[in-house]
Formats: sequence, structure tokens, C-alpha cells
Amino acid sequence: MRTPVYAHIYDLFWTNNYTYNLGVGFYHSGVEVYGKEIGFGGHPFAFSGLFEKPPKDMDELGPNFRFKETVLLGYTDFTESDIDEMMRGLSQEWYGNSYHLVTRNCNHFSSELAKLLCGQEVPAWVNRFATMGSRVPFVQRWLPQEWLTPVALDFTIQDMLGEDIQDPEHLKLITFCNKIPVHLRRHS
Repeated sequence: MRTPVYAHIYDLFWTNNYTYNLGVGFYHSGVEVYGKEIGFGGHPFAFSGLFEKPPKDMDELGPNFRFKETVLLGYTDFTESDIDEMMRGLSQEWYGNSYHLVTRNCNHFSSELAKLLCGQEVPAWVNRFATMGSRVPFVQRWLPQEWLTPVALDFTIQDMLGEDIQDPEHLKLITFCNKIPVHLRRHS
């Protein structure tokens, strides 16, 4: 049975209200398949930056996100089980500390996942700012460095989880969002 694959696109900054007509903006995207939206986010730790959330749920993304639109990208023949296996592999490639606003962001991940699922990428305008930034070097120098890569958090993982982590291997089972089902958190 063919299952639809959607890209959900979110505005990141109020400036998009003005820059959209110029063809640029700051956007977040996630890919929905089988009623789950999968995305990528940056953090300063060496474990998966992939997360899963209810489709179009902005509360899980944070106060700066505003839902913009959904785009039907195509259909997939992969089963849920196939996709779970695919996510296990991708979770080892998309660590949170590899995030970079211009060269490896949520939209890059969404495009890669969508291409695997249905052969289509998210619309080019969603990542146009990053594309411009990668081709015009002064753009990266113009942006604050803390926008480009994840900065250290003001609290430790132990504080975030409310537990003392004695075994460093346990960190490999944790995701930044920590709301991903166990099968997406495994790295081994």
C-alpha cells in the first residue's frame, strides 16, 4: 500500500513575513510518514539529533516556530518497519553536534529522508538561505556564530533527564528531544 510523504514547513523568525517575497527566509522542516513527523535538530552532544513528534505540533519545537504549510512530496512503498530500520541507520549519521545552519541543517535532513522515501526533496525555497550561504562565503561571516552551530546548553544531560548517568554508553541511547521511541534512539 502506498503511503503519502509530506514535508511540514515552519517559519523560524518573524522576519520571514518580510523576506518571503524576496525568495528567502529561515525555515524548519520535518517529514511526515505513517502519522509521525521526523526531523533533525542541533545540540552540542555526540548522539543523534533526530527526533519524532506529532505532525504539525509546534509546542514540541518551541516558541519561535510557526507552522507555515504542508507539501505532499509523493508516496512511499516502504512499510513502517522498513522506515524504523532506515531511521536506525540515519540516527548514526545525523548527530546533533554535526548540525550547521548553512551546510547541514534540518532541511538538508528532510530532503535526504524524503528522497529515500519517495524520490523527491523538500521544495528548494525552504533551504534557499543555506544554499546562498554555502555559495556566498560572506553570508556565513555575517551571521552570529551561535546561529551556525549548536552552543553548549546551560544545563547538563543529567539535569535535563533528572537522573545521574554513570555509564557513558547510556548517552548513546538518549536523543536531544528525548521523546523519540526507543527504536529510534538506539545507536548500536
